[in-house]
Amino acid sequence: MEIIQGKAALFMDKLTLAERASGYDRIHLDIGTGDGRYVEHLARANPRLFVIGIDACRENLRERSRRAPLNALFAIANALALPPELHGAASQVTINFPWGSLLNGLLSGDLLTGLEAVMRPGAALDIRLNGGALAEAGWSLEEGGARMRERLAAYGFTMQPTTHLSAAALKAYPTTWAKRLAFGRDPRAAHVRGARRADIVTRIA
Repeated sequence: MEIIQGKAALFMDKLTLAERASGYDRIHLDIGTGDGRYVEHLARANPRLFVIGIDACRENLRERSRRAPLNALFAIANALALPPELHGAASQVTINFPWGSLLNGLLSGDLLTGLEAVMRPGAALDIRLNGGALAEAGWSLEEGGARMRERLAAYGFTMQPTTHLSAAALKAYPTTWAKRLAFGRDPRAAHVRGARRADIVTRIA
């Protein structure tokens, strides 16, 4: 797995990752982490949590990866090909305001095999959706949220009702995109929540 620290690229195997994350209560994986603001915030606010941010664009992560706290790590990878070093690692996964191939992977279900593989049995999943990004993909916010719930439920996830996020909730949420949405022309957003069933066996070892 490729790790970024400022301008330096490092490679970390599964054993080294386990050693780095040992001593922490849980591992939180943020897929499509963008500029890494959410990962840095979460790690600093929760010192007993080990947080890993994944994104394919290394340039956006150079600054935050350089100053990341010890309980945060940034990996360079395509969300549709998540590193095998992460299989079975995450006790919680977030996907904040996906767009492009990441959003399409959720809507089509192409992302779900890899997503299931990195999650422990019973792990929580939180997806926050941007109405504008869904509209560009040809979906309304309601239809897109319902489609994801349907796909995830068919894949063995236990789903909760989708909730809408107000502009105030977006302003309080610690990601760059949430702030842009909150103050933009189209602040429509929704929160899709679920959990990987504890009795489901991972399909990828």
